Amino acid sequence: MNSRADATLAASTPRWSIDDMLVYRRAVRQFVEREFVPQQARWRAQHRPDVEAWTAAGRAGLLLADIPEKYGGGGGTFAHEIIVIEELARAGVPFGSNLQAIVAHHILQYGTEAQRSQWLPRLASGELVAAVAMTEPSAGSDLQGIHATARKDGDSYVINGQKTFISNGWHAGLICLAVKTNPNAPAMRALSMIMVETKSADRVQDAALAGYDVGPALDKAGMHAQDTHELFFRDVRVPAANLLGTEGRGLQQMMQQLPYERLAIAASAVASAERAVELTTAYAKDRMVGGKPLFDKQNARFKLAECKTECAISRTFIDHCIGRFIDGQLDDASSAMAKYRLTESQCRVIDECVQLHGGYGYMTEYPITRMWLDSRVQRIYGGTNEVMKELIAWSL
Repeated sequence: MNSRADATLAASTPRWSIDDMLVYRRAVRQFVEREFVPQQARWRAQHRPDVEAWTAAGRAGLLLADIPEKYGGGGGTFAHEIIVIEELARAGVPFGSNLQAIVAHHILQYGTEAQRSQWLPRLASGELVAAVAMTEPSAGSDLQGIHATARKDGDSYVINGQKTFISNGWHAGLICLAVKTNPNAPAMRALSMIMVETKSADRVQDAALAGYDVGPALDKAGMHAQDTHELFFRDVRVPAANLLGTEGRGLQQMMQQLPYERLAIAASAVASAERAVELTTAYAKDRMVGGKPLFDKQNARFKLAECKTECAISRTFIDHCIGRFIDGQLDDASSAMAKYRLTESQCRVIDECVQLHGGYGYMTEYPITRMWLDSRVQRIYGGTNEVMKELIAWSL
């Protein structure tokens, strides 16, 4: 167990003791190893988790850990959500529960009481799977470049547009959709967030929402067990009551919530790198080279020492950032620093670990290889690391 990290998290959340954190982490780890890890080969082959995985995660308390209990959540803090993120990353399971949490926080922060009561309990149980649909073919980190539109027509919005690289896209029953509601307005007032409920936890082909389609699974370099798709909206009608917050405030809402996502990405990066060092150290002590363990070679020991040190520094920084976030004191530049620096570190560390595995490090049957493939996208989604540097630079 990551007792040092849990002690840091507990210190930031006085209601929860270190024992509480350890018990929760142990329960999450046992669930992931028992229920999710054995399914990974099949999930990778079908390019998505089983739909039953979502309701199982809901029953086990893995979904919406930091949403109030009155809405079906776990009643914890961001520290509890981080434990789920870290344990999934440690096990090499790309499961979109963090997106469930991101959408839930959009609803909690900007939604009406009716919207919270309507959607949050179903997200917590896994009945509804959530997706965030911001990215488009011509608009990635540049959210102002969004072209999808929502035209007000009586008591409905009529939505047209395309979204791409949408995680949870296949299973998504509730989409937090970024659209232009006033295309002629300045960028800061053109966008809104609209909730599109496509279905319950059924398969996409059972959806009854007219004009909504999900494209085939995108062929990615990594994250093969995560369902990632294009979404198409052709005159899709949704109730005007599904508007989240105030019309024209979508860009501000997204910018306010992005630090949560970026800190989650950074935490998963640290947990993944730490696990890579554990696996590679064990491999180096077992692998014989010239009649002696690989670990007896000074180069192997020094490389692992470098990786261990980088992980220790990353762990200290991420725990510091999490504590500040829980206290409401984390600034945007620091969340950008965490996402940029720790995902870069993750890729460096895992690449060194692949090298120490030799030819076996290039075989996808080995966890280290899948971690290497999965890690590369960390520097891209949630805002590319180049954009993170821009955000950091603006604070200088």
